[in-house]
Amino acid sequence: MDEATARKWDRAAASFDMMNGVGPEKRWGPVKRELFARMRGEILFLAVGTGLDIAFFPPGQRITGIDISGEMLKRAAPRAAAYPGAMTLQRQDVLALDFPDAHFDQVFTSCTFCSVPRPVDGLAQLLRVLKPGGELHMFEHTGSKVPVFKQVMDWMTPLSRNFGPEMNRDTVANVQAAGFVVDGVRNVYLDVVKIIHAHRPR
Repeated sequence: MDEATARKWDRAAASFDMMNGVGPEKRWGPVKRELFARMRGEILFLAVGTGLDIAFFPPGQRITGIDISGEMLKRAAPRAAAYPGAMTLQRQDVLALDFPDAHFDQVFTSCTFCSVPRPVDGLAQLLRVLKPGGELHMFEHTGSKVPVFKQVMDWMTPLSRNFGPEMNRDTVANVQAAGFVVDGVRNVYLDVVKIIHAHRPR
């Protein structure tokens, strides 16, 4: 367990809902609801945080939600308990997942891989725990290829990584580097917020 990263997100937990609640969730909620409508089978939801995304999950699913932060999970627990399906929470680090190989049918992420240390290693762990043909579905904040945005994000990243995300990651390239086959990428806002669909080769 990367305790330094865990402590960073423990510190962020108290203000997380205020920073990421009504405004952002109202803006991105319809996009997330459409993405999560794909849920089926045994599902891993990575970095559940305080559980804000649970409101957009379709009912009746079997979902394991994990997070590296115990403080985040404490706040997520009531939302997970109220979910109309089977949802459990575990404290786990994506860089060292404690699940068997080929365990899940699907993995979902939501604004996660802008913050995971060693993102390709984390994605490789997701590949390992997915069944052959298993699906990865991501709602992610990424870097930009637009020169002016790229320059600003490159400048901001040394500061932003101290309290949360890195602003300039090429998450699509990282997904491919981890061994996934990318099935589709849709830009939701400019080329900075993306939906990424991929799968583990059979």
